[in-house]
Amino acid sequence: MSTPTVAIIGAGISGLTMAKMLEDYGLEYAVFESSDRVGGNWAFENPNGSSSAYRSLHIDTSKHQLSFKDFPMPEEYPDFPHHTQIKEYLDSYADAFDVRRHIEFENRVLHARRLGADEGDGWELETQRTGTRRFDVLLVANGHHWDPRFADKPGEFTGLTMHSHSYIDPKTPYDLSGKRILIIGLGNSAADLAVELSSKTTGNDVVISTRSGAWIVPKYFAGTPADKYYRTSPHIPTAWQRKFVQVMQPLTAGHPTDYGLPEPNHKFFEAHPTQSVELPLRLGSGDLRAKGDIERFDGSTVHFVDGTAEEFDVVIHATGYNITFPFFDEEFISAPENNIRLYKRIFKPGIDDLAFIGFAQATPTLFPFVECQTRLVAAWLVGRYQPPSIEEMERVIDEDTQKYTAHMVQRPRHTQQLDYFLYEHNLRTHEIPAGMERAARTTPVAVP
Repeated sequence: MSTPTVAIIGAGISGLTMAKMLEDYGLEYAVFESSDRVGGNWAFENPNGSSSAYRSLHIDTSKHQLSFKDFPMPEEYPDFPHHTQIKEYLDSYADAFDVRRHIEFENRVLHARRLGADEGDGWELETQRTGTRRFDVLLVANGHHWDPRFADKPGEFTGLTMHSHSYIDPKTPYDLSGKRILIIGLGNSAADLAVELSSKTTGNDVVISTRSGAWIVPKYFAGTPADKYYRTSPHIPTAWQRKFVQVMQPLTAGHPTDYGLPEPNHKFFEAHPTQSVELPLRLGSGDLRAKGDIERFDGSTVHFVDGTAEEFDVVIHATGYNITFPFFDEEFISAPENNIRLYKRIFKPGIDDLAFIGFAQATPTLFPFVECQTRLVAAWLVGRYQPPSIEEMERVIDEDTQKYTAHMVQRPRHTQQLDYFLYEHNLRTHEIPAGMERAARTTPVAVP
């Protein structure tokens, strides 16, 4: 078989894992990384501006669920590693599999253009340092937690407005001591910042505002990381499994209203839950207050939908991120409201020399999900796997959307929601074997 030349955009978790898999297959590839280091989101204070890590950040998934299958996390790591340890782990991974020699640091892809048949097909990449480059296949791994998404509310706030993406600590990039602070959102980052700013900074009055509410899950259960108990079975209807955890959740972690949060407008697992040990304690201790949705801004005054209003000095939007591809022409590929139709979250129907890696909000974590995807992509690149027809891809995209996100609150945050265990089982037992059969029916191209 002739093998293609491959370009990977990004050297974060997804790009590194993809590079390692291509290394295993002996394929020719180059990784284009805008920064001077690997790690993407986990490279604290990444000079390319892509990292959302703050100084105190610990990952919310335990190392037991997090490790790559062929590269376990060190035993000495704590259950919930600090961001510096995640970065160290990714550095070790890159070195262990010798992928750095393929990474072109500080060489951002400025524009990616798909060539036509009259141009020899493939991709033309305009790069920051090395000019125009050509490749047969493009793999997109630029991540989806780097382009901040702000809450869209009427009016104008005249105090300090910032996104959690730019937050480093209570003194950086702004001194947030002695301030009246409103945090919009109730995800993991919002919870972490609310805890830190209400308990570790003097003189603050901190309020957290939530539109939809959230269910709070503990990090430990019976002295063990709680996510060690989480595993969705492909052999039991998922609706039954959701019903079971919806019944059990209040028994194990209480109801959000018990510690002062608004009533969620959804059942447990109909939106991404929030993992926090300290948030209920800070609310219960009176260090932190919770409010419902915002009606409008008016100077330094924030009006809430419950009819109340308060004065604030700072508003922090912990409201998620946009899925953005700055190197594509928007009319070619974009993700309005974070919607992008990808077969198995990998292939864009009708474009047979392009794949995406890591574009999902995978439960419980991204690491094994990405590793699972790269196995399929590598098999595709060497001709051992072939996707189905465009019509079949479109049908399955609709089917998978129904399976993974139809029960979720319909917000941009949940368009990429996915259960890793169900996804991995499908790829391993159905999709890859079916793709191998499709590939076997295709005549291979002989090496010249």
